[in-house]
Amino acid sequence: MAFLLAATACSGSGAAAVAPKTITIGVDLPLTGAAQRAGLSTLNGVRYFVQRHQTLDGFTIAIDARDDAGGTSHDPSRGSANLQAFIANPQVLAMIGPFDSNIARAQIPVANRAHLAMVSPATSSRCLTKEPFIPARLNPMRSAIACKAAGLPSPGDLRPTKVNNYFRLATTDDLQGAAAADFASKGLHLHRVALVSDNEAYGQGLADSFSARFSQLGGSIVASQEIDPSQPLDATRFLEQAKRSGAQGVYYGGTSATGGCVVRAQMTGVFGAGEAAPFFGGDGIALDPTCVRDAGANAAGIYATVPTSDAEQIASAKPVIQAFKTAFGSPRDFGPFTMAAYDATGAVYEALDRAIKGARGNRPFRDEVVTALGSLGKFQGVTGTFGFDADGDTTLRMVSIYKPIASSPKMRWTWVETVDYSAALPY
Repeated sequence: MAFLLAATACSGSGAAAVAPKTITIGVDLPLTGAAQRAGLSTLNGVRYFVQRHQTLDGFTIAIDARDDAGGTSHDPSRGSANLQAFIANPQVLAMIGPFDSNIARAQIPVANRAHLAMVSPATSSRCLTKEPFIPARLNPMRSAIACKAAGLPSPGDLRPTKVNNYFRLATTDDLQGAAAADFASKGLHLHRVALVSDNEAYGQGLADSFSARFSQLGGSIVASQEIDPSQPLDATRFLEQAKRSGAQGVYYGGTSATGGCVVRAQMTGVFGAGEAAPFFGGDGIALDPTCVRDAGANAAGIYATVPTSDAEQIASAKPVIQAFKTAFGSPRDFGPFTMAAYDATGAVYEALDRAIKGARGNRPFRDEVVTALGSLGKFQGVTGTFGFDADGDTTLRMVSIYKPIASSPKMRWTWVETVDYSAALPY
């Protein structure tokens, strides 16, 4: 599924003729399937920026938006096909996306050879940009875990040209567990927590970083267990052991798809329902109706992290958000990554502007756009002032914490607080 949108389109419905002097920005997101709402609301951030900035240095800006889900949550083969279409179109000088780290792993090496800049509003796997998978001080064993040891390619393997072409506005997963530990210790004053993980790289990384940071802050991990997502989940015996050991809450490393929030439902019979025994997790469960559905009557007391700032809490973003909501109309049009996508598009425009000026007003080459993004030191976006480090990571290292406001999967989650590691890392 592909949508070619001229910058003058207001809602993206239909297609418009592309002006002869056009620069196209490719967009690769999940526009169908389980992540459709998140993908479409993220696409809306791109569309809204382009609507407000229809031309750049004499070029009309167009969007070529493509679906990488194909009815599923994500499909690396579709993401790869979308990328090939962008590369084949000489008007495409940069792309925004993807949303999912698995798709990014498939796309980055191909885009790297084509010198095509990628700017993702959402991907957060550390090994897309940095070694190690877990730094030594965020591993309870106090040794670094390399990306390949975690079953992931190293960042160097993803960049055959040895030049970085991948940039992102979300911070990295290793900070999610740390932020949850900061909140559990400093915000909720917990001292003893139990750990559950789904035995996959993402979930284990979250659990390890939570454990290490919580221990640094004086807390104790009193029990831990890995679950097998392929087997029926019954954590009751483990939860009973954890309670006997003094656990005041549970941290889960994994996703809704691997059954983590079923553990929250099973906590009811051991810890009782409600916020007295909180349940923590990462963006694998955050803002997810499936998590709330699985938790059932025990949705209260779930706290989950997302590796970015909450734009609605940022004063500079509020006028843009209000104007966006007026322009689009439906609450479903706005999502947690809408303004991140808006800023990602702004960063692409800034790089295009520099590259066009460097080419004396002519169409720049793709590698010139990559170079301009890499030198983006301080870009004033609606979500804050940021740049990209040498690895392509945002210098705004923000992790937001959310909780469900009701036990209904249809209800929105609400922001609790944001942990800011921009000035100093927790390790």
